[in-house]
Amino acid sequence: MTKAFISGCAGLSLTPAEIDFFSSEDPWGLILFRRNCETPEQISELVQSFLEAVGRSNAPVLIDQEGGRVQRLRPPHWPKYPPQKVFGDLFRADPARGLNAARIGARLIAHDLYNLGINVDCLPLLDVAFAETVDAIGDRAYGTDAKTVAELGRETCKGLLAGGVLPVLKHLPGHGRAVVDSHLELPKVTAERADLDSVDFMPFKALATYPLAMTAHILFSQIDPTAPATQSREIIEAVIRGKMGFDGCLMSDDISMKALGGDMRERCSATFGAGCDLVLHCNGEMDQMEAVADVAPVLSGLAELRCAKALAALRVPDEDFDVDAARAEFQMLIGEASV
Repeated sequence: MTKAFISGCAGLSLTPAEIDFFSSEDPWGLILFRRNCETPEQISELVQSFLEAVGRSNAPVLIDQEGGRVQRLRPPHWPKYPPQKVFGDLFRADPARGLNAARIGARLIAHDLYNLGINVDCLPLLDVAFAETVDAIGDRAYGTDAKTVAELGRETCKGLLAGGVLPVLKHLPGHGRAVVDSHLELPKVTAERADLDSVDFMPFKALATYPLAMTAHILFSQIDPTAPATQSREIIEAVIRGKMGFDGCLMSDDISMKALGGDMRERCSATFGAGCDLVLHCNGEMDQMEAVADVAPVLSGLAELRCAKALAALRVPDEDFDVDAARAEFQMLIGEASV
């Protein structure tokens, strides 16, 4: 029976131990990183090995393919894509051009992923940027205006879905005010709730009907002074499910990040206890994967329904999509923008 976690793997192909682990523990999905990506043929074989191990042909396979610095698939086998800030810059000068570029860029990324068997992209970032935003977010954010972020995020979702790939809204309830990198330490945000409501939370509320989202490992001291969002029942129930109205499948950010305290079992227990539907574990270290699997429950109840609803949103891409024409149009739209 499928368990409520998403796992990484160590290398370019699954080891016998990983195949046994995925077969026995049956995680909901697999996430790929640069260490797992070399050639199209290799990735397709890796994905197929995972699907065979879990025995589900539609099992989610995730990746962070944003463009800019966060691009797991790179030349020479895949095109470069610009960071999301480029679309925000275009939007400020010409809204229609920015929106079209965001949608077409996402549609092209979906084309790349779909051909490999990857059906979930951890995009768009709906984090509103501030002057103090940590470089770990930086040009990954569309910009500083919440309404612009929401509009560009929506077009990105449309492009991914049109290409047969599910988007993941991130990082709820907002990573933009963080001034340290949550991969390395716990960011603490002291902004008042009213300011968060009117700016940071707004893009997520505007796109709350999309079926997949990811939490942030950030402490919002004016809402819950003791637990980061990923492990805060107050934030998940009152803000994400309440204020934002998000009723889709909520996964954690990577629980191996140093922002979280405790061992892997404690981290998992706190994350599930707060109300996350899925735990995401990325580093591919087998001892940690086993600890996560020990704690992760079998998917059931609302979590199972939310996961099923997300997968039900997948569609087969249109056969008449002209990838060459789309790439030419995309290049025209972004012009000389840095990729």
